[in-house]
Parts: sequence; C-alpha cells; structure tokens
Amino acid sequence: MNTRFIKSDRLARRANEIIPGGAHTYSKGVDQSPKLGPKFIVRGKGSHVWDVDGNEYVDWCMGLTSVSLGHAYEPVLRAVRQELVKGSNFQCPSPIEVEVAEYFLDQIPGAEMVKFAKNGSTVTTAAVKLARAYTGRKYVAYCSDHGFFSYDDWYIGKKANNAGVPQEIADLSLTFRYNDIASLEALFRQHPKQIAAVILEPMEFDFPTDGFLEKVQKLCRAQGTVFILDEMIVGFRLHYPGAHVMLKAKPDLTTWGKGIANGFSTCVLAGRRDIMELGGITHKKERVFLISTTHGAETHSLAAAKAAISEIRRTRSVARNIQTGKTLQREIMKLARQKGLAEFITMKGHPAWPLMQFRDGDKKLCDGYKTLVMQETVKRGILFRGAFVPTISHTGADLARTLGAFAEVFDVYAQALDSGSYKGFLVGDPVKPVFRQFN
Repeated sequence: MNTRFIKSDRLARRANEIIPGGAHTYSKGVDQSPKLGPKFIVRGKGSHVWDVDGNEYVDWCMGLTSVSLGHAYEPVLRAVRQELVKGSNFQCPSPIEVEVAEYFLDQIPGAEMVKFAKNGSTVTTAAVKLARAYTGRKYVAYCSDHGFFSYDDWYIGKKANNAGVPQEIADLSLTFRYNDIASLEALFRQHPKQIAAVILEPMEFDFPTDGFLEKVQKLCRAQGTVFILDEMIVGFRLHYPGAHVMLKAKPDLTTWGKGIANGFSTCVLAGRRDIMELGGITHKKERVFLISTTHGAETHSLAAAKAAISEIRRTRSVARNIQTGKTLQREIMKLARQKGLAEFITMKGHPAWPLMQFRDGDKKLCDGYKTLVMQETVKRGILFRGAFVPTISHTGADLARTLGAFAEVFDVYAQALDSGSYKGFLVGDPVKPVFRQFN
C-alpha cells in the first residue's frame, strides 16, 4: 500500500496556517495522527474510507464514534434528501422539531422534555446551567477519568490547556474519580449542599463496580444535586437506548449526540420536566436562557437522527456490534498471546466500543508504541486510533483483513520491544495528548 501522503501533508500544512489547530476538533489535528498516515479523508462508504492520496482503509474510527451505522448509510441519506428539498431553516419552527422530539422522548425512560443543538459541548453546558438555576448553587463536579465533556470554561478550566479561563471560573468545578465513591463523598463533605450538578458518563472503558452509579445517584438525591449522565458516545451504542438504561441508573438529565444521527450534527439535552421547563416561556419562575441556536433544529439533521435511531432499532445493530467487538477482543488477544505480547497489549471496555492499550518494555502505557501500531495498521489498510467502533457495515472480510494486519503489526511491535524502543521503527513523533499546556 502507498505510504506516501503528499496531498494529505500539503493540506495539513495549509490548514494549520489558516485554521487554529488545523482542524475544527482537536482530536482530528495532525498531532493526533502518525507521520506516515492520512491527514484528510475525502469520502466514506459503509465501513471504508478513502484519503486524499487515494488510499482506501477499513475504518474502525467512524468519525470519532459519530458514525453509528456506516458511512453514507442509505436509509439515513434518504431521510435527509426528503427534508433537504423542502429547505433547512425557517423563521418559525418546522413540524419535524415536534415530531423528532416526541419520537426521542418515546425512546428514553424518564425523559419528559428535550432541547436540540448542534454539538455536545452546547448540551452539556446547558445541563450544567439548568442545574445551577434549579438548585441555586454554583459548584459542579465532573468525573476526571472520562475523556471530554465540553470546550466551555466550566470543564476546560480544570485541564492543562486552560489558558483564557479565569481562575475564579475554574475554581467552581470539582473533580472526582470513576468507581471511587469516596472521592465524590469527599467533595460533598467539603461543599455540603453547595454542589449543583454531578456529571459523568454512565461508563467509558471501565464498567461500574460495587454499585457505583447507584451510590452516585443516592448521594445526589440526598444532597439535592442534579444527577447528569453524558450519553454522547455510549447512547444507542452500548445499549438501546442508552448505557444508563443497561446499568439501571436514573439520571435527572441526559445528553446525547454522537450515537444518534450517523454523522449528522444533532445533539440532545433531555430530562425531567421540572428542571427542563426552566428554559421555557410558559412558567412564572425566573427565566433560564438555555439553548438558543439558529441551526440547532436544522431540519435535515433532525431527519437524520430519527432515521438513524429507527435503523439502530430495526437492524438490532447494538447486538450485532457487540458480537463484532467480542470477536475482535477474542482474536486480537489470542494473537497477542501467540506473539508473546499479552503483558504489553491489553483490551478493555464494552465490546461495542473496546479499547486497546499499549505498553513499553517496563509495562507502562506508552503513546510511542500506540503510534507505532497506528502507523503499521495504516500501512496495511486499516484506520485505527486505539479504540474500535464496530458498525453493522463492517463485514466478515473487514474482520479478516483487520486481524491479518494485526498479526503482522504485532511482529513489528515485538521487534521494537526486543530492540528496547519504538524509536527505530516509528517515523516521526508519537501522537500527543489533546489536553497539554504547551505544543
């Protein structure tokens, strides 16, 4: 396969000259890709994508998990086309806003009102704002083990790259650890009856243990704190409709996005009426200016969301994706054992979204070895960034090709370990953490 990325590299240089970060999400930046890897994708179909240099890949990234059924999935495209020919934005709401709101609420136990937006940060920040208005409190506690909640100040203020966020704002956010109820209990002791919201994902790559979510919920109820679960990635992926249903949690508010519109931009804030209605115009209480976005209810994106959710249900995609993920977990770890790498390569997480982890000779997690795997899978026509995102578009042939590639990649990994370092095998630098203070 071609390992020259002339067009990709040229576009990346130009992008960084005119776009801060070179992309419109930091997770797609050039620093998140191996040097010998694509930087720009021109199209996708099903489980495959093509880069600007003409290389084709089996795609296990699926648009940062936002493509839940497959690229250019026809039943979703059909629904989008039907709306596009009518126009996409008007002076007044479109009937599809009510239609999709009713449809979404029918799927989500306990949710009584919804608000649409275009990105996840908007709805998570809106949830935090509602919680503060509802409780009259200023502090928010979020799980520091989970990858990302928002680009807004309440979240970024506690990260390494928090330039531009006043310390006074950062101090209003508190952090706790997943599966560590004591860390959350300590926050409530330090700030009794002062925490407006607790926000976390139902799970990321670790399952809750020892009744963790139930304990979080109980603490929030006892403290009068709003309990928010972020289903942005795991909703309609780990379970239908959401991971919180699978894990028997009952949040006050939920946020949704990447799992619900097959790559189109629809995000949702959903929850209890008595909290959500604070953002409305029919009550007599103090108003909350909640979400007000011109493009938040763009008609064709709402059509995509309804069609995608319907297809996820109709095709039983969650069950199928779980089987694909189980096969990947089983066969990749079998390969690791055969290559003598079981102590250096591990897998964790739900089979519908499994994560691989890579360790150096000292058995410490290592971005250098991770990048080496990314580089070597690219050479073999596999686009992989550490976690697998199975869809119903992935075929048996895709699985066979992927496993064949990993068998060869693990040989390179073993050679690098034997040499004492990945550096003689990796071209360029390792990928960098998104949350870092300096470039």
